[in-house]
Amino acid sequence: MAKQPQYFFLEEWLRSIIDVSFNKNGSVQSSTSSAQALIQAWADLRDLLECQAFHARHLQALKILIGSQTALHVADPQAKLIISILSSQHLSLPQESYPLFFRLLYIWVRKSRQTSLVVESAIEVLSHIFSSKSCCGKSSLFFSDGILLLGALSFQTSASEKSKRLCLDLLCKLLEEEYRSIFLSNELASSALAGAGYALSSPVTGNFGRILDILFRIWGREGGPFGTSQGLMLLHVIEWVLSNSVNLHSVDIIEDVRELLENVKPAHSSVAVVMSAAGVLRTINRSGLSGFMRIKNSIEDRLEVVAKELVSAAKGFDHHLLHCIALALARSGSVSYRPSILTTLALALLTEAFPLQHVYDKILKFPEENWVSLHDEIKDHLSSFIFKEAGAITAVFCNQYAHANDDGRSLVESLVWDYCQAVYSWHRQATLLLMGRGYRQFISDVEKIAESAFLMVVVFALGVTKHRLDTRIDRDTQLQISVKILISFSCMEYFRRMRLPEYMDTIRAVIVSVQEDELACVTFIESMPSYRHLITYDGSSNQPEMEHLWSTDEVQTARIVFYMRVIPTCVDRLRATVFKNAVAPIMFLYMGHPNAKVARCTHSVFVAFVTSGKDLNQDERALLKEQLVFYYIQRSLEGYPRITPFDGMASGVAALVRNLPAGSPSIFYCISSLIQKATSLCKAVDDLDIDLWKNWEGELEPPKKVLDLLLRLLSLVDIQVLPDLMKLLAQLIVRLPLNGQNVLLNQLYQQIAESDDVIRKPALVSWVQSLSYLCSQGTHTERPELVGESASPRITDSISLNSISARL
Repeated sequence: MAKQPQYFFLEEWLRSIIDVSFNKNGSVQSSTSSAQALIQAWADLRDLLECQAFHARHLQALKILIGSQTALHVADPQAKLIISILSSQHLSLPQESYPLFFRLLYIWVRKSRQTSLVVESAIEVLSHIFSSKSCCGKSSLFFSDGILLLGALSFQTSASEKSKRLCLDLLCKLLEEEYRSIFLSNELASSALAGAGYALSSPVTGNFGRILDILFRIWGREGGPFGTSQGLMLLHVIEWVLSNSVNLHSVDIIEDVRELLENVKPAHSSVAVVMSAAGVLRTINRSGLSGFMRIKNSIEDRLEVVAKELVSAAKGFDHHLLHCIALALARSGSVSYRPSILTTLALALLTEAFPLQHVYDKILKFPEENWVSLHDEIKDHLSSFIFKEAGAITAVFCNQYAHANDDGRSLVESLVWDYCQAVYSWHRQATLLLMGRGYRQFISDVEKIAESAFLMVVVFALGVTKHRLDTRIDRDTQLQISVKILISFSCMEYFRRMRLPEYMDTIRAVIVSVQEDELACVTFIESMPSYRHLITYDGSSNQPEMEHLWSTDEVQTARIVFYMRVIPTCVDRLRATVFKNAVAPIMFLYMGHPNAKVARCTHSVFVAFVTSGKDLNQDERALLKEQLVFYYIQRSLEGYPRITPFDGMASGVAALVRNLPAGSPSIFYCISSLIQKATSLCKAVDDLDIDLWKNWEGELEPPKKVLDLLLRLLSLVDIQVLPDLMKLLAQLIVRLPLNGQNVLLNQLYQQIAESDDVIRKPALVSWVQSLSYLCSQGTHTERPELVGESASPRITDSISLNSISARL
């Protein structure tokens, strides 16, 4: 069973579960005093009994002892001393000393072997303290530590049956009368619930149902336990009780819990019911004991009732209860499938673990002065239980989904897919608004929630592919699900900050379905934001009008990049008209994006289309390829080298010269445009140090890349285009400085020598020999910019080029 032997004290275990700091609300910070200090502290307490007057040093002595409680040993003689002090009629003890005395007795009870006589004396004194009217008006710590001590005494075998019942009566009385004060904070509550846990474990007949019933009633009262953390403590108290009773009467206790849970009527006790039920399930699941299946099913049925009432609530669901159900299920272990539990978990994840709608609503609809408090709220959420345990809740959610029927699966799938699209829309607006006003850290904290939501979506989507993309599901349903997953991933792409195997596995699984079906491909492509939507900002009520630069919209860009990466896998299934109307405008828009990675993706889309297979109307597809080339070359070259990534453009050029028909006009246009671009780039650096031409460094790197591409095309273009390419390239080379000519000629010699193309190699050999001769004759000195000012550049250039063409 689930025992925690490393903790002597149950309340410390509960605090470790919820991570409560030990030095809040009047508790003493744990420290270790020297042995001499501890001896002196006990001596001071003996002096207190002798002098019958309480001084400041006595309070300090108590604090020293409690501060060393981890290593402190309290034996019967010390316990007798404390009992004598508490029972003295002549001592007036300050209020703050009582919790410290109670704590020392508690250490004695939990860590020492006691004699029955001393235990009976302690219970008698405590009975007098808690039964008298003098305890009225005492501090919350007085009552919480008192309940802790009473519970521990009722759990001890050294106490008589009568004394145990007396402790239990006093504990129940304090719980019912003082619950408002003892549940004021998590630390006070941990002591009170630990005391209740000890009492629940007491073998006194009938006490278990009585105490648990009191806890249920307290949870339903105003001013009772608050917050998810105290619900979690109740869950683990039940677990602790059942774990410690496993060899005694655990089956009987579990049966008592089941009956109590079934008979609890008030809806406002639902949190206590859920947490207690989860404690039982956690114990059963971790015990490995057989014979609990009937009880387990009954407990799960009770959870289902609460979940069903929560989901069907007409006035909206109880957010606190939703928190507790999700955490309870995450901590209880295996839970059989229930439709309402599946839906509840989906709602808990989408509205409580990742409450982005709530956050974005406040950002977009409330004035800026409210944003500081909202940011604090977000920071608190990032440290909350529901957020930290979102992964565990997701695991339970996916397990429930795996066992659900098709209707249940479809319902939660729709919730998740709709959530993804809403997050994209909300975050895009919120980011533009916040960035415009300098709230960078605010955005960063919001995105921490969204990044975790992305992980949840990925894990869930992978589960969907495993259970819905198989032969048992009809083909149309599979395609619809696959497309919705892709669309959802596109919406959440901005939050993908790490490499996830689950992400890639899901993508591969759904693309296999989509790329084989034309309708599915078209549906996916048409879900992409339109060109007009991309360049137009739909402002929020906080910012209805704002100049929008599409290239700075990172959320939108991330989504488009996702589409650009997927489109090449299904471009063969796209009709030319669909590509022309839906893809091409966006492809050319983002081809001018300043981020090279983004631009490179668009070049890949162009390559995929140019190299794509047959269309039902092949002439229409071929015509579109020709048309797109003209604008592609123009768009690429106008952004080079400032924006256009050379490797992207080079792949596009190589693809079009390989795949367009021989002698295509667009290929001639491509080559002519490249020559013009190389010429203009070279002219721009003519006045630089001539030595730079030796290595083509710095500003010479861009023209060198274009020239290298042109040289590469000598082996790629078809024979009909080759003569024109050689002529234009020769005209360009002979006008370069001598160093530039030599570099290119050397490259040409090597390239042609290594070529095994027997058809074009003879022509290239003759051509490069003629080109070498022209360069050696100093033809480059006839460049227009080097002739006299009285000469006409156009006329001189024409004469020079005609001469070169004739010789070649």
